[in-house]
Amino acid sequence: MRLVRYTYPSFRSLAPAFGGTPRSPWSGLESEIGRLFEAALSDLGENTLPTRFPVDLYEDKNNTYVRAELPGVSREDVNVELVEGYLTIAAVRKTPAGDGKSGESFALSRSVSISDEIQTDKIAAAYENGVLTVTLPKREEAKPKKITVTVN
Repeated sequence: MRLVRYTYPSFRSLAPAFGGTPRSPWSGLESEIGRLFEAALSDLGENTLPTRFPVDLYEDKNNTYVRAELPGVSREDVNVELVEGYLTIAAVRKTPAGDGKSGESFALSRSVSISDEIQTDKIAAAYENGVLTVTLPKREEAKPKKITVTVN
């Protein structure tokens, strides 16, 4: 077996000429590859179910939305909390009993950081067809404003 040592490729950039620091085109690649391997190889380990679930974040000019896919979870088993700038979604998925075995339950949890521009007293959540949508209204001062420019 032969071991090969990897070295980063050399590159040329105009950034130092303009007072900036050179940025490698490979920066972040190692952590991204590590994350992909961890996700792929986690299924090969013990017979454990994931405790995290997919979450989508998006916004428009008035609201920020958090959408979580929670198939097989009943509405009563979903809990949403906003504490110290973190929105935490916790759920319990129960498997039905069968073949003489009692049903099992799996706890799922996910936390996302929320900015301070949210009106915490007007947060709303809706759960429909296994999809939880949390609507976080923005404060008036955080909403984009259109400024007209006059030309003399």
